[in-house]
Amino acid sequence: MLHIPLFVVFYIIDIMKTKEDLLLSLIIITYALTISPVAMSLEELIPSRHAKYRMYSILIRTALVISTVLVGLSIPFFGLVMALIGSLLTMLVTLIFPCACYMSILRGKINFFQVAMCILVIGVGVASSAIGTYSALSQIIERLS
Repeated sequence: MLHIPLFVVFYIIDIMKTKEDLLLSLIIITYALTISPVAMSLEELIPSRHAKYRMYSILIRTALVISTVLVGLSIPFFGLVMALIGSLLTMLVTLIFPCACYMSILRGKINFFQVAMCILVIGVGVASSAIGTYSALSQIIERLS
């Protein structure tokens, strides 16, 4: 249900067919999808007698946007730091951990093909993470020197 607006936006972007608009729209959508769970978690902390007021939600989301802008402006090479963090953590969370946990939980109950596929996915995750980390670190070192 939450992804329906995302599909609508991607359809509109597909109609526009320009790279700059596509990249900007992807960045905005990614930011919105990333910040939304944080905002919802903070909104749950609002006492129930104030939860019906929309102003608290607006203030929380505005404060989150302002704080992320300030962090982005204050950290030099913010994009490169985010690339480093993303290359390390994204592959770990999306490819390596799920397969490792699957094999650990179902130890002895999965067949050879499933184990081989999990090891392949873990290998791809480790390789991708290593390449991304190397790329981000080399760019950071290049900018610092």
